[in-house]
Amino acid sequence: MSKLTRTALAIEADLLKRFDSWSDRHNYANRSEAVRDLIRNALVEDQWADPDAEVVASLSIIFDHEARRLSQELTHLQHGHHDAVICSQHVHLDQHMCMETILLQGKAGQLRKMADSISSTKGVISGKLSLLATSL
Repeated sequence: MSKLTRTALAIEADLLKRFDSWSDRHNYANRSEAVRDLIRNALVEDQWADPDAEVVASLSIIFDHEARRLSQELTHLQHGHHDAVICSQHVHLDQHMCMETILLQGKAGQLRKMADSISSTKGVISGKLSLLATSL
C-alpha cells in the first residue's frame, strides 16, 4: 500500500451520522476505509465513462433455460465476443431457472454493448453488469 496522507473534511452532522450508519452496516473498520472504497468506486465509474478504457467486468444473468432457443442464443452472443469473454459459469437454480456469470475483459464500450445485448435477449429475466478496473 502506498503512503497514507491525512486530510480533513467538512461534513454536515446529519450527513456524517448517516454515513457512519452506512459504514457500520457494511462492516467498515473505520471511516477512512469506507471513504477510500467510495473514492475507488467513483474512479472505476469514471474509468468506465471512457468507451476505449481497458476494463474488466462480470455480467450475471438469470434466465429460464426452457425459453425457446435462449440457451443457443446466449452461447451465440458470447461466441460473437469470444475476444472479450474470459470464462463463464452456469448454475442450475431449480428445474427451470439458471444463473450464468460471464467474466469479461476489453474496452468499456464493447463490454457495455455486449452486456446490453445479452441482458435484453428475450427470456433473460434479469442482468447485472458489475464494473471493475485492474488499475486506477
